[in-house]
Order: sequence, then C-alpha cells, then structure tokens
Amino acid sequence: MSELDQLKDDFVTQWGALGSQWGINRTMAMIHALLLVSPAPVNTDQIMEALHISRGNANTNLRELISWGLIRQVIVRGERKDHFEAEKEVWKIFCTLARERKRRETEPASMVLQDCINRSKGIKTAEGEEFHKQLTALNEFVTLANTMMEKIATKEQSALLPKLVKLLS
Repeated sequence: MSELDQLKDDFVTQWGALGSQWGINRTMAMIHALLLVSPAPVNTDQIMEALHISRGNANTNLRELISWGLIRQVIVRGERKDHFEAEKEVWKIFCTLARERKRRETEPASMVLQDCINRSKGIKTAEGEEFHKQLTALNEFVTLANTMMEKIATKEQSALLPKLVKLLS
C-alpha cells in the first residue's frame, strides 16, 4: 500500500469514528469519506472491497447518503454498474448538512415542544407554569437554531463567510 493509500485509509477510518460521535452511522461516514477522497466515481463493489462491508450494508448507507444530498449516483460510460461520487465543495457539504439536520432534527423537536407548550398553557400550578416556561425558553432556542441553519443553508459562501468572521472577531 502506498503512503497516499495509507493516508486515505486512515482518513476514512477516522472520519467513520467521528461520524459516530456526530450521530451518524460509522459505515455511512466511512463511505462518505471514501467518496470524498476518490478522484473518480466508485461503484458498490469497490466500496464493499475497500471497507470490507456487505452489499446490503453498502446499499443501505448509499441510499441514506443520497437522501441526505451528500453523494449522487453517476453514469460511467461503458459500465453497467451504478457509480457514486461525493459533493466535494466544502461549503455545499456544510449547507447540505445544516439543511438536513434542521429538517430531520430541529424542526421535529420544535413541533414536539410547541405541542407540549400549547397543552401546558392551561396548567395553573406552580410546577405546570415552570414546565411551560422552561419549554417555551427551549423552543425559542430551537427556533433560533432553525432560523440560523436556514440562513446558512441558503447563503453563498462568499456572502456569509465575511459576516461570520467579523461577528466572531
């Protein structure tokens, strides 16, 4: 194995470990990493061989990565097998992740919170009022996070990045 191949393998392994810490399936993160560092589209058999995973595991995670918008299926002329490539532009990946996290996590959380807030309005005990107050504060934060993720996911890097740098300075 060449030094570059070893580095790629290390990256794929570590990205998989990080993915599980971010709440993403380790294999899904490893497939994403493999496609990120692959210079050409890769087919399912190549993914299975590189990561030592089953076809079912590969197919399940490929479908999930496609649904997240992080990879796409591509046609390679002269090949009958499906090939896949990752989005490689970092800002687009970040925006996709922000949009998907919002859709899959913070929007449903906000709906649950709003339902509980509405149902707790009529509880006039001290504990009920404190519960309502706490959920309202939590929902305000989740709503703010949703708004921020929406703004990030729809902005061009060149327009947003200088503002973020200025804000953080």
